Amino acid sequence: MYTAYTIKVPVFEGPLDLLLHLIKENKIDIYDIPISLITNQYLEYLELMKELNLEIASEFLVMAATLIYIKSRMLLPADDSISNEGEEDPRENLVQRLLEYQSIKEAALLLREREDLWSNAFSRPITEEDNTSMEREPYLFELNIFDLIAALKKVITKVPSEMITITKETLT
Repeated sequence: MYTAYTIKVPVFEGPLDLLLHLIKENKIDIYDIPISLITNQYLEYLELMKELNLEIASEFLVMAATLIYIKSRMLLPADDSISNEGEEDPRENLVQRLLEYQSIKEAALLLREREDLWSNAFSRPITEEDNTSMEREPYLFELNIFDLIAALKKVITKVPSEMITITKETLT
């Protein structure tokens, strides 16, 4: 009997996501990326995607070319005829992009957590009476125990004063 092997490959949303994964996996400081190591691992991931017949988006190939370019710039000796003041670290732009992407990804995660938290909260429709009282009532996050007690008292005053007794009927 022939059994197919299942291989699970992490899905990356883009080339920066793959780079962040490699940086975290290797526990590397994002400000001091060893380009040689990251480039080799990045290219290994692209080869794995080819072997698994996954479509490789052009963005991944552009990032691979960028990494190879930065790697070649890092390997070349500095040119003494050009002043070092105008020459910047070729990794600087990549690091800036990674930091921006990381902050956006963290913000998206925070928003997803808030969505999960508030997806189980239900609200009632706003009435005309609510619109007039909204101006003087505090927002939900500004409430304390005394505000809750006052709200309970307000609800209790709206309850009809007459008592209704509900009796259990036994049916045969």
